[in-house]
Amino acid sequence: MQFLYRLEIGLPRSLTVARNSRKEVKMELKGKVFKFGDNISTDHIAPGRLFHLRSNLPEFAKHVLEDADPTFASKMQKGDFVVAGNNFGLGSSREHAPQIIKIAGVSAVLAKSFARIFYRNAINIGLLLIECDTDKIDAGDTLEIDIKKGVVKDITKNIEIQITPLPDVMIKLLQDGGLIAHLNKNGDFVLT
Repeated sequence: MQFLYRLEIGLPRSLTVARNSRKEVKMELKGKVFKFGDNISTDHIAPGRLFHLRSNLPEFAKHVLEDADPTFASKMQKGDFVVAGNNFGLGSSREHAPQIIKIAGVSAVLAKSFARIFYRNAINIGLLLIECDTDKIDAGDTLEIDIKKGVVKDITKNIEIQITPLPDVMIKLLQDGGLIAHLNKNGDFVLT
């Protein structure tokens, strides 16, 4: 019980209402790459000047990553991938950043590393994050990802990148739509 209490008070308040994104996560994903560099901040992802849109997340999602690439939201299609370098999501604990990435239709974010708070917020809402070496992946490449087998295939270059397969507990959380949706669905942190 104490664990659940600590877990609950650690969640940003606005995430408790983010139940609109409960989609089952596919075990095999395919999409086009949009490549970004190191240190993409939550301000790059969810521009502060548009913070008035935080109560209208679908509208806010139309501006996702606008400060890193002004054309991203208009060019990306549902199922595409964001690929980056080190420290993706650094900065504030702006929980809207992973939410609008997910709402925009990005199926996963691949990066060499993620900022700790961004990583936690993404898990809370069920956005798939994959840590891997992204140096050989370029913008425009087509990827296939098998979450269970732990393989990222760059179809464009005919190369494979091994990733650590997701543990069953993480797959369950993603299938439920994230930690918050899992807690809402089960009333507890039961993962059976």
